[in-house]
Amino acid sequence: MVPGPALLAFTLASIALIIIPGPSVLFVIGRSLALGRAGGLLSVLGNAMGMLPLILAVSLGIGAIIAQSLVLFTMIKFLGAGYLVYLGVQAIRHRRHTAVTHEAAPTRRSPWRILGEGFLVGLTNPKSLVFFVAVLPQFVDARAGAAPLQLFELGVVFLVLALVSDSAWALAAGTARQWFARSPKRVERLGATGGVLMIGLGGVLALTGNKH
Repeated sequence: MVPGPALLAFTLASIALIIIPGPSVLFVIGRSLALGRAGGLLSVLGNAMGMLPLILAVSLGIGAIIAQSLVLFTMIKFLGAGYLVYLGVQAIRHRRHTAVTHEAAPTRRSPWRILGEGFLVGLTNPKSLVFFVAVLPQFVDARAGAAPLQLFELGVVFLVLALVSDSAWALAAGTARQWFARSPKRVERLGATGGVLMIGLGGVLALTGNKH
């Protein structure tokens, strides 16, 4: 277990980082604008679940190997970027389906599919992997022993905090979408805006995130 002082310090540091909007927030807003509140919240949950394997990999020492391997890191980076672009294109293509009524009804997709899409985005986010590799070890107390368990505990704490924050963004964006739903044209534009956000995020991810 992580000693109390180290856990408190990590929690405060995580909150300071999480409240600054980043790629995860852009992804959540894009999905919420395209799919509505339910779709946004499912995307948040899927994204958080996708981070769990990364946390486990860092706890076992595998994450450091991936972060140090230019080939593996680049493969993950482009896979994640490509998938974000794909989701953005799909949101733009199907934007008219979200505006067939005056209600902000989510695009007709299976909840499991939306959850799975969020999971894949979380799993292939190299920025999360680099963050966990670089930051988590700094809060591990060697005297407390069981370093892998401490790393996993810290990762879960960050995941829970991010889950709460991202859910708030999803609800806010989804609520704004419902307000705009008074005009089907506005809903259509919002769906396209969400798609553009995800495509832009994919492009940024592809051009950055390389430790070299």
